[in-house]
Amino acid sequence: MRTLVLNAGFEPLSVVSDRRALLLVATGKASVLESGADPMVSPGRTWGRPLVILLHRYVRVPHADATPVSRRGVLRRDSHRCAYCGAHATTVDHIHPRSRGGENSWENLVACCLTCNGAKGDRSLDAMGWTLRVTPGRPRGALWRLRELERPAEAWRGYLELAA
Repeated sequence: MRTLVLNAGFEPLSVVSDRRALLLVATGKASVLESGADPMVSPGRTWGRPLVILLHRYVRVPHADATPVSRRGVLRRDSHRCAYCGAHATTVDHIHPRSRGGENSWENLVACCLTCNGAKGDRSLDAMGWTLRVTPGRPRGALWRLRELERPAEAWRGYLELAA
């Protein structure tokens, strides 16, 4: 189970295990905003399973402007849709091929289906006569720092919408 941790200002801070969240609540560092149906049972007590917790003290997070490039991040940014045909994407493609000097950057990587990735190979878009359906760019916003948001829990939606 996963628990969304909100900073004292209600912005999403991280996603932790339910055990870690329960430890934060038990030590008085956080309070439970949403709890699940399945209780957590210890030898001496039964606890509600925390789904969303709020820290009592504000934690200053160093905000790095550069979100690191990753395969998972590119697929998430493009909603798992191929940048060339719009089909379900499972791979990542370099717009300007690495064999021709392309780099691993947010502006040069797009989500791609296996069919288009195999057909394009190491050729450029001009050589193929293809165009991009989307304009790739660096993702922005606080929600991109959280890794577990590909499959957010239903109880998190209201809190994530506040941050967006």
